[in-house]
Amino acid sequence: MIGIALAGLRLRWRSFVGTFLALAFGSALIAAMGQVLATTATAPDRAPQRYAAYPVVVAPHDTLTVPTWRGGESQPLAVSPGLPADVVAALPAGRVDRIIPAQFADGPPGAGAYSGIARPWALAPALLSGRVPAAADEVATSGAPLGARIRIVTGDGIRSYTVSGTVKEGLFFTDATAAQLRPQVDAVVVDGDGERVRAAVGDRARVLTGDDRARLDPGRTADARARNNANTIVGIALGFAAFVAIFVVASTFAFAVGQRRQEFALLRAGGALPGQVRRLVYWEALAVALVAAAIGALAGPALAPALLDLLRERGMAPGWVHTISPARWPMWTAFGTGVTVALLGAVTAAWRAGRVRPGEALRETVVESRTMPPARWVAGILTLGTALVTMAVTAIDDPASATNRKSYMPVVMLLIVAAGLLAPALVAVVARRLGGAAPRGTGLLLAVRNVTASARRTAAVAAPVLVTVGLAASLLIASDLTDEAKNVLRARPAHADFLVLPDGPKIGQGLDRELVAGLRGVPGVDVTFSAETTVYTLEGDTALVRRDAAEADDVPAGGIKVAGDWGLRAGDTARLWLADGSEARLRVLEVLPPGSAVDAYLPASAGTLPSVAYVRLRPGTDPAAATAALRAAADGHRARAVTREAWLAAAGQGQGSASRLGLLVVLGIVLAYTTLAMVNTLLMAAPDRAGERRSLGLLGASRRQVLAWTAVETLVTVALGVLLGVVVAVVAVAGLWTTLLGVAGAVTVSVPWATLGALTGGTALIAVTAALVGATDRATDRKPRRS
Repeated sequence: MIGIALAGLRLRWRSFVGTFLALAFGSALIAAMGQVLATTATAPDRAPQRYAAYPVVVAPHDTLTVPTWRGGESQPLAVSPGLPADVVAALPAGRVDRIIPAQFADGPPGAGAYSGIARPWALAPALLSGRVPAAADEVATSGAPLGARIRIVTGDGIRSYTVSGTVKEGLFFTDATAAQLRPQVDAVVVDGDGERVRAAVGDRARVLTGDDRARLDPGRTADARARNNANTIVGIALGFAAFVAIFVVASTFAFAVGQRRQEFALLRAGGALPGQVRRLVYWEALAVALVAAAIGALAGPALAPALLDLLRERGMAPGWVHTISPARWPMWTAFGTGVTVALLGAVTAAWRAGRVRPGEALRETVVESRTMPPARWVAGILTLGTALVTMAVTAIDDPASATNRKSYMPVVMLLIVAAGLLAPALVAVVARRLGGAAPRGTGLLLAVRNVTASARRTAAVAAPVLVTVGLAASLLIASDLTDEAKNVLRARPAHADFLVLPDGPKIGQGLDRELVAGLRGVPGVDVTFSAETTVYTLEGDTALVRRDAAEADDVPAGGIKVAGDWGLRAGDTARLWLADGSEARLRVLEVLPPGSAVDAYLPASAGTLPSVAYVRLRPGTDPAAATAALRAAADGHRARAVTREAWLAAAGQGQGSASRLGLLVVLGIVLAYTTLAMVNTLLMAAPDRAGERRSLGLLGASRRQVLAWTAVETLVTVALGVLLGVVVAVVAVAGLWTTLLGVAGAVTVSVPWATLGALTGGTALIAVTAALVGATDRATDRKPRRS
């Protein structure tokens, strides 16, 4: 069988070009993305920055551990609790560090400050000029000239300071002023031996040396987020690449088997058993896959640097990682995946080939006797049912999860697979409907009738169009839909006409106390303050769960409002741990409706700066006068007053930019695959259509008319694929919209007509071009003789 398989590859090489390219392209993608994944996952963390000059740093514990019956459950703390006083006292030779949110009141946000913070002089670098700050109103900085009088915004408000000295980078108060602005001690640096410091501290704090000091850097969270973003994008792209590769290979092999039914029937008539015929198809798939996967796996790593640069430039990969990992496992994984994809894609085709009967060698017909076998009907209906049931279960049991883009991707894929499996039957039904409406005696009627008579061939061309249009429309529309739903949920607590927000680096920076007092004094308005925070709860006494929460000054002391999934009712007592790890027990005042912006609302704490102020105009208040008063109150405090509508628009624009990159990567991969599959199918079908074109020539059709008929038939086929893709998108979006209805209400559906129109037009242009190239063979070029 191996010799027959190789001989078949030589004779029918055109049938395997698309499969070869799809496997090579997929293996190259997997190798390149795997190389990026290996790079981002194994690259060392960024070298220490904030404490690079200090050998030993003592810092508070950053983990909350709660005992359960299974042992300790841990979560990273959202807020540092500060070092205990006895730890600081045990290190008399150490220098105390305090991280103080501070910005210049004048100039661009963060000007002259290290990431929007200030620190005590004990941690300052060498002076470049001037002298060490000594008075309470003196600072050393890199953001203003020596002797200048500057205004600085801290948590207490705006204060004026004199620049007594200049440094290379940063903003530094006197040690006494820093202690007044932030009593909490964030770290102590020690010039000594780490083991002696550990002996003095014990288990009351962390003692960090070497690269572990980087754990305290301000960009640590952003670095981890960049790693996760890169891994997520690469993982999703790999999943779609494998899915579409199997789809393309399966459709290509199925079409090739349909073309070779007589060949397989002759083998059966010559004594070949069904199992031998199936093995023949598998050997062909394996022979193609071995070469294609090897080429792709070897070529893929060359694409990895460009892919990593693309992600890094858009903030979706660690910015300090520039060297690609030398790991070899991505190439082996790509090779193995390519071979596996080829064999999986050939399963259905091999099964169909083995069912060919010897008597079909004598059959001579171009009309398909049966559009779809029963097994394909069952697979298509089961897949469709699974997709619909999944949507129904999500809508009933967990509608809030629909706001996560990842949750609807599997449903879209199931719908596309179902449409692909049922495509021959759907194409036949729709084509018959179109045939009844086509004008008599036209090329359109001839094209529609031919499409109807060759439903399988039509479905093989329409399937890539279906995937392209269906997936693009579903993902793009659903992405905008979830963004709109998130905006609605975000706006629910904002029952206000205006919002006052911090402007600048967000490292502990909120609305300062002086500004809060000024906003409360604005006439004709009611102001409510809220602060973002985090709480931790135990689920079933086994799992410690981190939840987003908010502190609001309209929640009475000792009370809490919780989401429905806490399993509590009004009047119950909620046991939880606050952002700094301290335990609290609060009485449940209200159970929040589904889809709340946060999981809980807590009373405002005295030491927390509000992160937002919600301002409502009282009846009769002049909006223009209120706007001027709010902006005047915020002036100089590094805050801005915006309307509710402007805030929602800015928030929606910010949240969509990063996720669009992932969608574009996925759609780019899908478009490359589906274009390849469509072009390959049209070129494979061209030789089998030579007899039809020759018959049209014998009936008097000119070469131009034959090509026009070919173009019309291709456009009809593309239109059918577009129609099926639209149906998939409508079902997917309708299911998502219905699910979000119970969470965010009737969300507006936005259709990117320009993008989808360009995609559809480009697909049609490529399809017609490929069909015309296939039609200009010798049989078409040769003008038939008239008898």
